[in-house]
Amino acid sequence: MMKQVHRLFPKLFFSTLASKEIYIPQYREPSADEINKLQEFISQSKRLFIISGAGISTESGIPDYRSEGVGLYARTTNRPMMYQEFLTNPKRYRMYWARNYVGWPTFSAFQPNQTHKTFANWETQNKVFWHVTQNVDSLLTKAGCELLSELHGCSARVVCVDCGYKGITREQLQEIISKDNPVWTAQSNTINPDADVYLTEEQLSDFKPPRCPQCSGRIRPDVTFFGANVDRGLVNFIKEQLSKSDAVLVAGSSLEVMSSYRFILAAQEFKLPIAIVNIGKTRGDPTAKLKISTRCGSILPLIKIN
Repeated sequence: MMKQVHRLFPKLFFSTLASKEIYIPQYREPSADEINKLQEFISQSKRLFIISGAGISTESGIPDYRSEGVGLYARTTNRPMMYQEFLTNPKRYRMYWARNYVGWPTFSAFQPNQTHKTFANWETQNKVFWHVTQNVDSLLTKAGCELLSELHGCSARVVCVDCGYKGITREQLQEIISKDNPVWTAQSNTINPDADVYLTEEQLSDFKPPRCPQCSGRIRPDVTFFGANVDRGLVNFIKEQLSKSDAVLVAGSSLEVMSSYRFILAAQEFKLPIAIVNIGKTRGDPTAKLKISTRCGSILPLIKIN
């Protein structure tokens, strides 16, 4: 029997965390055999390499892009802003920061779930050699993970496009934006995967976007926008960590984007066994030794580390 989930949209100004399954696709609970097979896979690894994606954070209430029926692409025709738009179009720059400003209080309030906490616990038990996440929500860090590379950056940090200044946090930027827009207000009943919301043209009027406090240049969140490249040095570092590992666990990622799938290709070159826990198909399924199509939080916390 497939588990049914509610298809409700959260509002930004109520307790969205009370409805944590609204962005989880339909799934089935793992069987005893699947639990045993994953237990065996994890137990045999001494230097586990983890690749995690948005599917581990949907259980905290954060929507993803690609989940069947509930992801952003399935629910709307809206698409993320491309980096060139952000850089070259002042109206799009203003729109981005107005939406992000409204969405940030809700996005920053999301908390780690059992999967994030499980990975942090595995670290303390010396099971995890390294962990790379596609997520920008900082929930793994909040849970206590330290052996971690944030492949696409982190929304809690900001950087100046023009001078590289990194002297303020996202929370401090929120205060700066508030002071620069003392009478501007807007509300939305949506939250998107990367912390922003949707606003009308009328809502955008009179909004003053942030500028760098050092050079008055353009500020961006310290994340990899769509249309931009992941830092090559970071990719090389992650591949080096992968080469020293003995097994790969993919959790909550469809591996559709090359930025993460490249590590599956590298794992094949290194002849590492791969296990995947994700609701629905992934790009890595043909190469996986073990694939379990279920919610990460329904199986990973059951694994015993010995």
